Parts: sequence; C-alpha cells; structure tokens
Amino acid sequence: QVQLVESGGGLVHAGGSLRLTCAASGSIFSKYVVAWYRQVPGRHRALVTITTTGGSTNYADSVKGRFTVSRDNAKNAVYLQMNNLKPEDTAVYSCTADPVYTVAAGGGGVWGQGTQVTVSS
Repeated sequence: QVQLVESGGGLVHAGGSLRLTCAASGSIFSKYVVAWYRQVPGRHRALVTITTTGGSTNYADSVKGRFTVSRDNAKNAVYLQMNNLKPEDTAVYSCTADPVYTVAAGGGGVWGQGTQVTVSS
C-alpha cells in the first residue's frame, strides 16, 4: 500500500514563499499521476496541480505563474513551490496519487494527511 506524507506547510506573510513536499513510501512517481489539492473549511476540495507520469503539469488558473511542481524520483518526492503567496492561498494542502489520470484528478487515489498553509495579509 502506497503511503504519502506532506510536509512544509506553515505561516507566511503575503508575498512570501513555501515549498511543500509530498513524500512517497516507494518509487511511485514515475508510474503515478500526482495531484495537489487544497481545502478550506466549509468549501469543497479544489484541484491545484496535476502532474502526469511524464512530468507534465497542469495548474489551476489561480496559481499559474506562482506555483511550480517538481519531482525527484530518486527521493520519491514531489515538490510544490509556492511563490508570491496570497491570503486566499490559505488552506490545507494535500497530495494524492494514482496510476490512472482520471482517478488522480477526481481525488480517488491514495492521499496524504495534508499540511496547513496560512498566508497573512
């Protein structure tokens, strides 16, 4: 059973940066589609990025130009670099992975526990 663990969240001022890490229990990222979601209380979980096994990433319009996904297969990790953070980026960020694109995109894959990102104005 694949396990995912997110880390790197925290409190940052608007305009600041954070890098989140999604670490896997095995060498999966070259074979799994990986997505980052975020959720605020009272709202549905929102897809932020999705990365194919080939390394191509699609970004939500709200984060384009500010967020970047990278992958280190040797470390079994996917990173979400978040720059120029805004208060509206405040949320719990979670990664999910599945070998099938539509499953990962739909949130049906394996999930980590999430990490809180708080951006103060």
